Amino acid sequence: MSPAFTIGVEEEYQIIDPQTRSLRGLSKALIETNQDLGASQEVMHELFRCEVEIATDVCQTLDEVRQALVTARQAVASAAAKNEVAIAAAGTHPFSRWKDQKITPKERYHALQDNLQQVISELIILGCHVHVGIEDREMAVQVVNRSRIWLPTLLALTANSPFLEGQDTGYDSYRMALWCGLPTAGPPPLFEDYVDYQQFIQQLIDTEITNDPTKVYWDIRLSERFPTVEFRMSDVCSRIDEAVMLAGLLRAIAYTCYQDALNDRPFPQVKGEMLKAAMWQAARYGLDGNLIDFRTMQSTPGKSLMASLLESVKPALQHFGDWALVSEQINNILTYGNGAQRQRQIYEAAGGYEAVVDRLTEDFLP
Repeated sequence: MSPAFTIGVEEEYQIIDPQTRSLRGLSKALIETNQDLGASQEVMHELFRCEVEIATDVCQTLDEVRQALVTARQAVASAAAKNEVAIAAAGTHPFSRWKDQKITPKERYHALQDNLQQVISELIILGCHVHVGIEDREMAVQVVNRSRIWLPTLLALTANSPFLEGQDTGYDSYRMALWCGLPTAGPPPLFEDYVDYQQFIQQLIDTEITNDPTKVYWDIRLSERFPTVEFRMSDVCSRIDEAVMLAGLLRAIAYTCYQDALNDRPFPQVKGEMLKAAMWQAARYGLDGNLIDFRTMQSTPGKSLMASLLESVKPALQHFGDWALVSEQINNILTYGNGAQRQRQIYEAAGGYEAVVDRLTEDFLP
């Protein structure tokens, strides 16, 4: 049976004090308000009290993804307004200090803090995860194997975290630089099949690297809760249009890789160490630097590689009716910059991080 290639999106958001533009630890109040309002979209806790998370229902089309994200963001914004705060979507906050943030009082999060110590305490970062429905776990593993070469390009496209604690980090995605401090984060290795995949995760558990498969935080993995391939490399997008584009692009990549696996087409057998280095390169330079085209093992301008990726999945995008929407948004980013570049442009024009936060809160809803 062919897969459904459904889409689900998870986004993490910052809670913002509208006067100081700093982070506010009000997640509990927002979640309770959301419940009191009887909103159809659930708002959920994240690792820190200054963050909340949403997850869409299963979507069949990008129109459904857009409507689901609009509904989710409106629900969060409404709960925030009742508590006199605002919401922003970016991979890091431009100036709030991690030392001022408190962890959410849940057993899972306290266990993470106890295990990972300082690394987890500094991890005030926010991402976007996209699930693509593929029920056959053997084929899902092959999609992971074939999709992983595009992880750096996808990170460069969606990088949206240049600032941290009042400094320009020099990275387009400093979120990724921080995230890679976790022992099970980063690109996944190659796997022979689903048994190989399961055995490796079990080895991580048996050797006490982790105690739970859901704490294997690879940039692309099989979801433990759903019959999906989960792409996890992206900073959260400031704008809904870009989040919808990302969902469509990732489904097209998954579909293309699925078809290639069915037809046993060869693909680059990239070593994990090389892919990890390429992820650093993408986090550091974004689309303005060079990335690695793993099909040729050549250093290539990031924008050219992104354009090449778009062209390679064009048949899949056309299959789903997504070509016009996805290509337009990607071309806008190639022309005007990714989220990190736009944040820098705002900072340079206004001379302050408060203006960056203001624009992020303005961009949160369409």
